[in-house]
Amino acid sequence: MWLLYQFPLCPFSRKVRFLMAEKGLTYELARETPWASSDEFLDLNPAGTTPVLVDQVNGATLIDSQAICEYFEETVEQFPLIAGSPLARAEVRRLVAWLDQIVYRDVVAPLLHERMMKRIVHRASPDAGALRDAMRKANTHMDYLDYLLDHRSWLGGGTMSLADIAAAAHLSVADYLGGIDWEGHRPTKRWYAGIKSRPSFRPLLAERMEIVSPPKYYDQPDF
Repeated sequence: MWLLYQFPLCPFSRKVRFLMAEKGLTYELARETPWASSDEFLDLNPAGTTPVLVDQVNGATLIDSQAICEYFEETVEQFPLIAGSPLARAEVRRLVAWLDQIVYRDVVAPLLHERMMKRIVHRASPDAGALRDAMRKANTHMDYLDYLLDHRSWLGGGTMSLADIAAAAHLSVADYLGGIDWEGHRPTKRWYAGIKSRPSFRPLLAERMEIVSPPKYYDQPDF
């Protein structure tokens, strides 16, 4: 049995959980709070970042969401998420890198800092300018998602891929924190409604963070 060290609003933890559910893999959860990591967790990952996945049978430890996802792509044949030609696989990896690096930097990380960390850890009010900037950048990035979905069935091509998994993970956290304006983004909204309806994704939408509450529509497929 796998043990996943994660945090409910960590998009990288959500990425791994979504992938594992789609591949039919079971796991247990261990919560790690990013601002108060336990000594046990730091022994596993001195960087103190989630997710970390531990095989409780043989003690093998996997760190970093992309490394974990690639591991399961190589070891579990069910529901391949980096598939097709070399060019197709490269495109999926390009989109995942953009989401994990640029979208996280521009949108998700600032929202987490302003609307979660400041409230829970610092007992401070969010910076309205920082929130506006994150939401403006979110709108720009969603324009690109709209473009992709106007030309493809899924973000990476004709089938669901790890790009869709990563995008759903990041958007779900940003949406929880009230950072997404869905108006004017019909293709992405339609795609995300389908993601929200998947049994593999429903448990993520059901989770709640203490003190910080999501918008009322957050877990509803019809918004």
